[in-house]
Amino acid sequence: MKKPPVRNRTKPPAKNAPKKTEKVPVAILISGRGSNMRALIEACARPDYPAEIVLVLSNRPDAPGLEVAEEAGLKTLVIDHKPFGTDREAHEREIDAALQASGAMLVVLAGYMRVLTPWLVNAWEDRMLNIHPSLLPAFPGLHTHEAALKAGVKEHGCTVHLVTSGVDEGPILGQASVPILETDTPETLAARVLEQEHLLYPDVLEMICDVFAK
Repeated sequence: MKKPPVRNRTKPPAKNAPKKTEKVPVAILISGRGSNMRALIEACARPDYPAEIVLVLSNRPDAPGLEVAEEAGLKTLVIDHKPFGTDREAHEREIDAALQASGAMLVVLAGYMRVLTPWLVNAWEDRMLNIHPSLLPAFPGLHTHEAALKAGVKEHGCTVHLVTSGVDEGPILGQASVPILETDTPETLAARVLEQEHLLYPDVLEMICDVFAK
């Protein structure tokens, strides 16, 4: 007896529908609210955007960004650093195992507030991105907005770079700047820079994913 023919019940795409693209699997590491992660989630929701978030991982169980990711239907995982004490590499080996299991090809740091050891950095060499709130190489490290105002520079901004063993020293992938106003405080300056971060990070990730997809 012959089997009945299988009917394709999928509707043909609309003529003006956005073109779908092959997506690069990406994992995001957070420690807090995940402000930049929100911008990346919105970008990845577009059919024509070349990245797909396969995991959101935090070192803090109370990170507000975890709830944001879960509400977006993303897989989340907590690997708390506290039980590992001072053994950072042991903590990072657990993280690496989770990243590998997720199938991620790229790792994006979005407010991940831990200095990484050379072990994890080397494991993801040229595949780990970070965003920093200054125009690197100016003002690496913390308190960048206060430092920019104190230095009296005319421009400030943000930088997306590859992660290397040196803090905020990796190759620069993209930057966005804002003028510093006479009335600026660290808070007002930070708010304007953050707006640029939310635009820059998705743009740079898209550029990197396009390279990976080729």
